[in-house]
Amino acid sequence: MSTDSVTGQLAAFAQGTTWKSIPDAIRHEAKRSLLNYFGCALAGSQDDAVCAALRALGPLSGPPKASVIGHSARLDTLTASFLNGMGGNILDFDDTHIPTVMHPTAPIVAPLFAYAEQEATSGRDLLLSFVLGFEIACRIGNTVALGGHYRRGWHITATCGVFGGAIGVAKQMNLSAKQYSALFAVAAGQAAGLVENLGTTAKGISVGNAARNGYLAALLVREGFEGPAHPIEGQHGFVRVTSEMSDFGALVADLGGSWELTKNTYKPYPTGVVLNPVIDACLELRERQGLSAVDVASVHVRAHPLLFERTDRPNVASGRESVVSLQHTVSVTMLFGAAGLAQFTDIMVQDPAVLALRTKVSGTADEAVPVGVATVSIRTNDGRSFEKTVTEALGRLERPLTDRQIEEKLRSLAAFSAPWCDTARLIDAVWNLDSLPAAASVMVLATPPD
Repeated sequence: MSTDSVTGQLAAFAQGTTWKSIPDAIRHEAKRSLLNYFGCALAGSQDDAVCAALRALGPLSGPPKASVIGHSARLDTLTASFLNGMGGNILDFDDTHIPTVMHPTAPIVAPLFAYAEQEATSGRDLLLSFVLGFEIACRIGNTVALGGHYRRGWHITATCGVFGGAIGVAKQMNLSAKQYSALFAVAAGQAAGLVENLGTTAKGISVGNAARNGYLAALLVREGFEGPAHPIEGQHGFVRVTSEMSDFGALVADLGGSWELTKNTYKPYPTGVVLNPVIDACLELRERQGLSAVDVASVHVRAHPLLFERTDRPNVASGRESVVSLQHTVSVTMLFGAAGLAQFTDIMVQDPAVLALRTKVSGTADEAVPVGVATVSIRTNDGRSFEKTVTEALGRLERPLTDRQIEEKLRSLAAFSAPWCDTARLIDAVWNLDSLPAAASVMVLATPPD
């Protein structure tokens, strides 16, 4: 495989990069991503969809080699990868890469821990594998996102996540550069996921499959599977088929010099990221003005059209749908002064007070407003008016969650669905992962004690 090709350059980078090549700041950000993942996976482990998938797939599992986060079951590595990939993303509370709006960690790290439980893998090797899988998945994501990938209906977390999982497991396996090139072909042939499925349990299948299929790709290539020379950039390769892009310069520019992990963000709220400035504005107005829901006559939101394309859903009927509903989000935030998991449940969407306030929410799409900015205007029953514009929402690159805030997020998510979890030990293990001789020891802390 020539390193002049895009696929060849990516393969050489993945195969040749060592732990010493990873800057300290990137190592640290990788640990932040894993902390965020474990919190989301613990909370998501008891979601109805994850439990249903476990019931369906558990009896079909092969040898019990790997853990399922939040459950006592041990399954074969492919099935565990599926469930842990699905569980980490199912609540839409996981990390968000900017500018792709991809949620990369769940489909990448799930197969890495599954492999580490079957084959002796150090924490350092797992972290290196994660960084490389993340880097390549997001670089491919950057390219197709510019070419209208999402607009065409592809769910980028799944379609690009499979490359990250494949690269990560291949790195743990110590495959050759030639095998990495074949790996891109095998992974690309399994890339799938539809935007149409968002807001339903069907979405979780493609994210779980991205984790599983990434692992499978590495297994098959290790056993001799081959592929075409240009599966990424070829005329009928992944990028051109799933987007309108044909310029591949940025995909391989400054490999090893710039890192996509610097663009990873972590959600303070379990909603679509476009809703973060709206929540921030509502919380500030509620607290600063001492408003309660009974005071509110109307709430008006002005934002970029993207917010309304994704979240103008006034009549949601399930908690899963409510996380991408502007009307529900405004309603619960004003009612409860919070926007946590408890505010986005099936019971909450039927609450009479929530339903009543949802009808008072309206919006204006304004192309002049930048994406990520929102203005919330509240008019009270006694005629007063208040307004707040948020230009840098909590969780954005410009205003990231601190290490302590990510730790607190993990604690609160564990308390929601996994109160048995010793979060202090789990947090400490992740921060010190690069010094652990066995990465699999972390998974013990993310499963119920016997």
